[in-house]
Amino acid sequence: MANEETGSREGDGADAWHRIPREREESLCPCKSRQSYRRCCLPFHQGKAKPETAEQLMRSRYSAYFFRLVDYLVETTHPETREPGLRQEIGKIIHHANWSYLTILGVSQGGKEEKRGKVEFVAEYFVDGEPYELHEVSRFKRFKGAWKYLDGKG
Repeated sequence: MANEETGSREGDGADAWHRIPREREESLCPCKSRQSYRRCCLPFHQGKAKPETAEQLMRSRYSAYFFRLVDYLVETTHPETREPGLRQEIGKIIHHANWSYLTILGVSQGGKEEKRGKVEFVAEYFVDGEPYELHEVSRFKRFKGAWKYLDGKG
């Protein structure tokens, strides 16, 4: 079903950031950066800025899962590893998990001037009230100057 204001389809995540209340913008970012969402990941989600480091991209992707921003997750996946059905795959699973906490365990490379990087993290979440943890080492690689998620090993 099309959204009359934005012309996008409901549930595709394209207009999800429009629905985020102002209080949420001022709240601490879900990525645990200790900054407000407005100053941290929101500009990335709105396309007003690009992450300068692999860690920033990783944090913004966690926040995108938190806010269920499917389009952002697809867009920030590297074309080398972006499967044709990725949008549908993420769309099927994104509403089942409620993300609760992110801990960055380590960062290797991925700086402003580098082309590759790794971020090790633990993301805590709930499915049907049951707690789970995702422990992953994510790899990132630049594509046309922008950081993209390449893959991860759990």
